[in-house]
Amino acid sequence: MSLKLRLARAGTKKRPFYHIVVADARSPRDGRFIEKLGTYDPMLADDSKRVTFNAERAQHWIGVGAQPTDRVLRFLDAAGLLNRAPRNNRTAPSRAPRPPSAPKPAPRRRPTPKPPPTRRPPRQKKSARKSEGFPRA
Repeated sequence: MSLKLRLARAGTKKRPFYHIVVADARSPRDGRFIEKLGTYDPMLADDSKRVTFNAERAQHWIGVGAQPTDRVLRFLDAAGLLNRAPRNNRTAPSRAPRPPSAPKPAPRRRPTPKPPPTRRPPRQKKSARKSEGFPRA
């Protein structure tokens, strides 16, 4: 079971509030979690009170193998528990520029659609056929 230290959203519309939780990586963002470690309130003006969490329990879960998400890693780095490498938004480590490859083939053309089938004229009534004077055998 892979574990994550991540944020679970609480609060109302336009008023975000997050719980810092330990959860299974497969569970939904606001779904089942194993343990609540703290809170994050981005609406607070005082930076020192925005993030509160239990550092001992966070250290325990990291020791067990839980992987923090990017935002939680920022909090842990600010608290001095983990070191976060500085990142540049233009060249993320997983999205480094790739060497040029062979040219891509031209896109396939769609076949022209077939015209709709022509409709037959409506059938004549039997009485109309008899009146035309067709010879009977």
